[in-house]
Amino acid sequence: MSDNHHFHKKEAYYKRAKNNGYRARSAYKLLDIQKRYNIFKRAFCILDLGSAPGSWLQVAKKIAEDNLEKYKDQYYHREDYKIMGVDIKSITPVENVKIIKMDFTKPEFNNEIESFFQDKLDLILSDASISKIGNKFTDQLRQINLCYDILTLVQKYLKYKGNLVMKAFQGSDFDKLTKNIKTEFKILKILKPQSSKKKSNEIYLIGLQKK
Repeated sequence: MSDNHHFHKKEAYYKRAKNNGYRARSAYKLLDIQKRYNIFKRAFCILDLGSAPGSWLQVAKKIAEDNLEKYKDQYYHREDYKIMGVDIKSITPVENVKIIKMDFTKPEFNNEIESFFQDKLDLILSDASISKIGNKFTDQLRQINLCYDILTLVQKYLKYKGNLVMKAFQGSDFDKLTKNIKTEFKILKILKPQSSKKKSNEIYLIGLQKK
């Protein structure tokens, strides 16, 4: 397929995002994952890592609001959802969403999670990516290390049967990472969303039903 075609595809997602009020076309990666695997099913406590510019928070908020309506008879005691987004970059506020500017790999971030949620999480999302230096091998390993930092948070805070979506880069140590995730979840899916660039080595790991 020509580069021209991919440029047009990228443009199409960008325009669609703009028309639907999303901050970035990455919103469609998450919507694609949701459509396939229903990761937001009964998700009311949601943590989004590496949230900037906030398009995944927008998606999470909309679905959480829909869930409140959908499950209100089953969850009569539940009046609200809790969503937290974190990034080292600044994020424009999203109504009813807590946004923190900090490095989530630092131990002090745990205090933020514990004081805000006071409960185990239903869903952990991460579209976080390392700042690439341009060396494919080094960048890929650094991204894998970031995934292990996220996995530590998953082990500590994600509830039994909770779900995970995490961005990784394909390359060395990728298979080892997937094996580690498989020990934590009943099901592991690996997906390259349609809105991802064809040349990109980014791939999403979807852990369903934490053990």
